[in-house]
Amino acid sequence: MELVVLDGYTLNPGDLSWEGLEKIGNLVVYDRTVKEDIVERIGNAKFVFTNKTPITKETMEQCPDMKYIGVLATGYNIVDVDAAREKGIVVTNIPTYGTDAVSQFAIALLLELCHHIGEHSDAVKNGEWENNADWCFWKHPLIELAGKTMGIIGFGRIGQGTGRIAQAMGMNVLAYDAYQNPKLESKTCKYTDLDTVLAASDVIALHCPLFPETQGIVNKSNIEKMKDGVLIINNSRGPLIVEEDLAEALNSGKVGGAALDVVSTEPIQHMNVLLDAKNIIITPHISWAPKESRSRLLNIAVENANKFSAGIIVNCVNP
Repeated sequence: MELVVLDGYTLNPGDLSWEGLEKIGNLVVYDRTVKEDIVERIGNAKFVFTNKTPITKETMEQCPDMKYIGVLATGYNIVDVDAAREKGIVVTNIPTYGTDAVSQFAIALLLELCHHIGEHSDAVKNGEWENNADWCFWKHPLIELAGKTMGIIGFGRIGQGTGRIAQAMGMNVLAYDAYQNPKLESKTCKYTDLDTVLAASDVIALHCPLFPETQGIVNKSNIEKMKDGVLIINNSRGPLIVEEDLAEALNSGKVGGAALDVVSTEPIQHMNVLLDAKNIIITPHISWAPKESRSRLLNIAVENANKFSAGIIVNCVNP
């Protein structure tokens, strides 16, 4: 049986093993695949694994042996799942591999906004402390988080993880989510409506999926409802933010700072307005990427494929 991984490098740049998939059949792994090579590389493979390489209806029609598509990520919008369903192709994803890693990174983004640790370290190495007239200095206002309020839009597993860390630092959490679990509420964690989250939060963290109703949820109108100087964290999905509106709010000072691990088009394009905005940190979509998290992802992908081989379908996104 033939298996192919179309874009394996970001998941496994060499520090993990493909052994689990190799045990299923004849595995070919490509680091990256451009659009023109997709059909040829899939060939007669029955199992196809992809992270960000798109698999369209046309591709499926040209690769009739394909029976299983394993998306090596949580999001699966790169696969035409409706076409796959029509053709009897099972599509699976990896739903829960990165909860702790992404929550941790959200807090890392926040702490960097509050302290600019990297910039201060660079300043020391560049001689600014050695040549400073005083025994210490800081290049930005520093922010203490204890007692402040974090609003979390999207309170699923990752949002809850971020909320737990925020509470451990002495913050209060306001959560907005369509599905509420009253057992999660406490003196320092409450569910509320979106307008209250926007108006009452010192920090707003985005942890919601990208749906039509959440696309552009950070926009000019909603930013106007926020506190002056609010901090915005997004390591969920780039299109949750209207980037032109955020850039304007950063440059005016309405938003005190933003830290993003995702943008609307990835890799980021040189004309993205956020690159020239004030008080912003942008990282290259790496919240998910600790080795522990990637290893968990690969293990789940192997489990999904093994169960499919045994006639058991799990983590299917196109039932």
